[in-house]
Amino acid sequence: MSLTVLWSSDMKYKLTKKQKKMLRRIIIASVLLAVCAVVSHFVVLPWWAKLILFVIPYLIAGYDVLKSAAVNLIHGRVFDEKFLMMVATLGAFGTGEYPEASFVMLFYQVGELFQSIAVGRSRKSIAKLMDIRPDYAVVLRDGNEETVSPDEVAVGETIVIRPGEKIPLDGVIVEGSSSVNTAALTGESAPVDLNISDTVISGTLNLTGVIKVKTTSTFGQSTVSKILELVENASDKKAKVENFITKFARWYTPAVVIAAVLLAVVPPCILGIGNLAVWKEWFTRALVFLVVSCPCALVVSVPLSFFSGIGAASKKGILIKGAGYMEVLSKISTVVFDKTGTLTKGVFAVDDIHPNIISKPELLDIAAACESFSSHPVAQSIVRAHEDHIDKSRISNVEEIAGKGVKAVVDNRTYYVGNGQLMDLCRAKWHDCHLTGTIIHIARDCDEGSEYLGHIVINDEIKEDSASAISELKSLGIKELIMLTGDKAKVAQNVAEKIGLTGHHAELLPADKVAKVEELLGKGGEKLAFVGDGINDAPVLMRADIGIAMGAMGSDAAIESADVVLMDDKPSKIAAAVRISRKTMRIVWENIIFALGVKLVILVLSALGIANMWLAVFGDVGVLILAILNAVRCMRVKD
Repeated sequence: MSLTVLWSSDMKYKLTKKQKKMLRRIIIASVLLAVCAVVSHFVVLPWWAKLILFVIPYLIAGYDVLKSAAVNLIHGRVFDEKFLMMVATLGAFGTGEYPEASFVMLFYQVGELFQSIAVGRSRKSIAKLMDIRPDYAVVLRDGNEETVSPDEVAVGETIVIRPGEKIPLDGVIVEGSSSVNTAALTGESAPVDLNISDTVISGTLNLTGVIKVKTTSTFGQSTVSKILELVENASDKKAKVENFITKFARWYTPAVVIAAVLLAVVPPCILGIGNLAVWKEWFTRALVFLVVSCPCALVVSVPLSFFSGIGAASKKGILIKGAGYMEVLSKISTVVFDKTGTLTKGVFAVDDIHPNIISKPELLDIAAACESFSSHPVAQSIVRAHEDHIDKSRISNVEEIAGKGVKAVVDNRTYYVGNGQLMDLCRAKWHDCHLTGTIIHIARDCDEGSEYLGHIVINDEIKEDSASAISELKSLGIKELIMLTGDKAKVAQNVAEKIGLTGHHAELLPADKVAKVEELLGKGGEKLAFVGDGINDAPVLMRADIGIAMGAMGSDAAIESADVVLMDDKPSKIAAAVRISRKTMRIVWENIIFALGVKLVILVLSALGIANMWLAVFGDVGVLILAILNAVRCMRVKD
């Protein structure tokens, strides 16, 4: 598997100084090992010269492993992964298998480098989350505007927020009206129209009008600060998957080392303590036992299986940020989704047109003409649906009515385009729509007041593969498929029913999402995955057993917080990730059972004196080669 799998242009991962140093060592050791192999093959060397020859690349590649094992021994941490490698490679040197010892250490370090890169990518700081933290606040003091840090503003002071500025603190509007983009907190793309006495939340973006806000909290108690705190707390609660080899070595390594020592000492003491021939025979058996017990097949094939699986996932546009996450991903039984940007596109589009008097094209033409001067996302979706060129010379006297809609003159007639409040204002006899979504009503002036022309239904589009993604996950045995959203209950229910979810919860803030995930995590010992794309999803992504982020359109904070990233934003890739992880884990366990089974048989034969060194080398190197070939199967993934 090439290194480009782990740092493609999409991921833009740069090696750390430590990783660059390790890469240089691996390259130098590889070249020297190749030279040593050629020299030893064509030149007859004494054993000590051959030993020195292969010790050089061995030490270049693995001196840090030996140093770490020695330090751990001094501190009483005897049987860890480093000790496992030290015993395996020094045991190979002790039995004359010099090239194998150097090769295994080199291969181990390559695996460690790949693991380090994958982990490094997932552990990068989520500093970009600070983008939601406002840089300043404009506060009114003694009739003058002062630009200060948000944490210098006290409760009850009045701040001024202009269009395009982030709202720095929670508060209540005391003057002005505006549309506010709340996507940073709720993940929902629909701007909220706010007027005097409405509450504003820090971290959101003011879009249209100048507003004055009386603060109701300090910056430390504000919503944006609480989100940052949630991320930190969620990170602390995140369960870390213990490395399999370390857990295995805790039991296997001391057992085989003690068994080899006992095999070399106990039988001679019983059969003839003064007989050197007996001592030699049992010492040889112990050496054979130690060579067979060398866990090279597991040390190499288990990480290789994981990295091959990670590589296979990367080819499918799925970044799995480490072997531990793949193990957990294979065990998930519940998948929780965010809505906007995850199951839906996060882009408004005209869903349906219901005319009352005029035709559909005429109704859409009038609405598009009136909305053509607006930058509001809903207005832009109507203009996009119109498709044809809009002759703006037909339009005059455009007036935006805050929180209600637009009034404009088109072809010398006055039209009203907006919500039900605007229809009430112009005294049109309107009616609501039976469909779920954002409803834009259209009316025009007439002799009797205003006549109702119909309405347009606008919705956030569901992604093309959302329904198939849910269906595939169900076929894989995923029991619960639940959506958490900050959107309204009717909208959430509509999406859930269309794509076949098993449950949904609506009108949630980031803290509510974390609480819901905590509640679901408490059910049994099964694993839960959360899928999201926004900054507001970062705390939940980190709290779930597995966080899955949308990589193409998702926020940097969500991508950094997640354990798995879908680089093309397709929810159907979740099922592919589960299939790849399950296949990888199946191959990992095949290698473990095969390697241990063969070794157990040869260990017994070596203890009985039936197995010789040749069989021992097969039990070590042969099993290693077969395990590697099996591990490479992880890279093959069917569409």
